[in-house]
Amino acid sequence: MAKSRKTIIGLSIFIIVIIIGLIALVTVQNNASKGSGNGAPKQTITIGSKNFTESIILGEMYADALENAGYKVNRKLNLGGTLVAHEALKKGDIDMYPEYTGTGLLDILKENKLTDADAVYKEVAKQYKDKWNLIWLNPSKANDSNGLAVSKKISDKYNIHTFSDFARESKKINFASTPEFDERADGLKGLKATYGGFNFKSSKIYDYGLRYQLLENGKADAIVAFTTDGQLTNKNVVLLEDNKHFYPPYFVCPVIRANVIKKDPNVQKVINAVSAKLTEKNMQEMNAQVDLQKQKYQDVAKQFLIDNDLIKK
Repeated sequence: MAKSRKTIIGLSIFIIVIIIGLIALVTVQNNASKGSGNGAPKQTITIGSKNFTESIILGEMYADALENAGYKVNRKLNLGGTLVAHEALKKGDIDMYPEYTGTGLLDILKENKLTDADAVYKEVAKQYKDKWNLIWLNPSKANDSNGLAVSKKISDKYNIHTFSDFARESKKINFASTPEFDERADGLKGLKATYGGFNFKSSKIYDYGLRYQLLENGKADAIVAFTTDGQLTNKNVVLLEDNKHFYPPYFVCPVIRANVIKKDPNVQKVINAVSAKLTEKNMQEMNAQVDLQKQKYQDVAKQFLIDNDLIKK
């Protein structure tokens, strides 16, 4: 009887040991499944951005989306201008940042202007991969191009809706220019060559930050604009159509180091899902929330991801 009892106790201990071992094995497998496809822990990814509202919002979005997917993220936002961000990416100081297709083509690669969006994307994607082993992920539908805006009063008065309309009526316009715009090939000189006209009733140079105030207080009839400016949500401002496609497309697109995707292709999937939700309209709205309503970059980015079912609240 005593021997039978010892046997039962021994079997019970053996079964408990087996159960503990199985639990430990399942735990290890679950932890591994949270890593990349090869079972390794997920890599830490460093996200950068340029030094303006839209770029910082986008950088926060990428960071939040990756953290939600289980990645550790370092933020190096508000780095500086295009060349600063690009050099940081090349050197490996950052792994990814939001760029614009037209900027990559003209400012980084120094190529001639192309107006077809697909052609621009294919050209920058090929050259970035060949030169620096950098990958352009899927482009968004948010085109932050150069543009021109007029007050609704002026638009209605002179029937101005396109660049051609603007060129036709330019002698009646008080124009608020910006530093370098009058001399740049992609500014006044190029617009004159493409559209004719652009000879204003008056033209003065102002700081970028004053542009929309000038329209609002009537000190200017027209200004230099960017097509995702938050101030364009104002119904009293009209963004004109570049009907001859003078400006190349500047679609928001993340650029990432190839080795990051090689280690874990899921990173690409997470970021492409964010880009798929971006449009000119919602970028304008988010820029307005930060620039006009004084909300925090982090809050605006996170709320957008929640509203579009990209992360949980």
